Amino acid sequence: MKPPPSMRIRIAWSVTGLVLLLIAGQALALLSMYEEMEAEFIDDILAEQLEYSIRASGDSERLTLPNTPNMQLYRLRPGEPPPPGLAPELARLPIGNHEIFLGTREFHVAVREARGARFILRYDESEHGARVTAVSTLILSGALILCALVLVLVYALAGRLTRGLESLAARLAQGRGGQPYAQPGMERELLAVAQALDAAETRQHELLAREQAFNAHLSHELRTPLAGIRSDAELLAANPDLPDKARQRARRIIAACDRITRLATSLLLLARDAGPKEREHLALAREIDACWQSLDPAGVPALDNRVPPEACLWADPALLQLVLRNLLENAIRHGGGAAVQCRLEESRLEVRDRGPGLGGTDPERLFERFQRQGPGAGHGLGLTLVRHVSTASGWQAGGADHPQGGALFWVDFGPDLTISSQIPH
Repeated sequence: MKPPPSMRIRIAWSVTGLVLLLIAGQALALLSMYEEMEAEFIDDILAEQLEYSIRASGDSERLTLPNTPNMQLYRLRPGEPPPPGLAPELARLPIGNHEIFLGTREFHVAVREARGARFILRYDESEHGARVTAVSTLILSGALILCALVLVLVYALAGRLTRGLESLAARLAQGRGGQPYAQPGMERELLAVAQALDAAETRQHELLAREQAFNAHLSHELRTPLAGIRSDAELLAANPDLPDKARQRARRIIAACDRITRLATSLLLLARDAGPKEREHLALAREIDACWQSLDPAGVPALDNRVPPEACLWADPALLQLVLRNLLENAIRHGGGAAVQCRLEESRLEVRDRGPGLGGTDPERLFERFQRQGPGAGHGLGLTLVRHVSTASGWQAGGADHPQGGALFWVDFGPDLTISSQIPH
């Protein structure tokens, strides 16, 4: 897709187009006025010449002809044949001034009656047309030159304006780096934009800080009472003197405490940067197997791990286990009890379940906080954590329906994944 033209070019062409319209309107008005003045001037010359010729000729048989090759004078008397060279179209013209075409040439004709005869003065306007053409060419050439100068001038002025915007956009993309966007010496309009960006970024940082503080405080406040509740529930579940229903309820309490603890841990992690602390060379297939064993999923036949053993990943072990755990838990939860498959496609780890799939849900929405996929879903933070950690580690995460059924979620490790014959210990 071809990118749109820059603001600098749009401003230059817009202003030049407006100027061109104004110049064109003025040029047309000037040409029309000039042509009208030329026509009036020719009519005046014809009237004066015709009056002089009539007066000078009198009743003489000899006409006093104009002293110019562009004019032809004819006298037409009643009952006499038309004089040689007089076109029938001219002989039928009424008294007055006329413009008429004979063939492809235009003529101005003045017709008068005097002393019982009709006098017809014909003027070839070729010279007048040449003057109009010359003037038109001069005006249009001047208009084009003026438009070109306006285009260059406006392009330069627009460049001065947009240069500041481009510089501000570059700084915005790189981040402030502790320095405000508004700088001394900025033009007033650009300074207003920079100050608005500074205010917006300050508000964003304040909101993010409040959210992080709230999540961290909530996580801390939940963990302490949950630990006590879980300990009491474990004692109750291990007490053989209690009825089976009571111990079963105690186990449900333990499971609920674990679920709330994981939720609190997830909120705390999302409140922090969750960036990699210590990276190591890790055998990806081995890390997947270890994560699967720690899950100990009930009702799932097996893990179909097709990742080659020589796949080596440069990553933070804790963050990688967090990503793998959430991807595998999501596949177990929605896989309908079928085997979970892991495979490597170039630098992309794909985790596929064989459940109903996404059901038309936009995959990107599932990576948002508290977005649940179907009945029996978790707390809605698993895939959010996958995206959060992947972004912090320089990876990309996504999902889609698998063509053969089920859902497919993936993490593209990019250059952090290599194929090496030396498997890390």
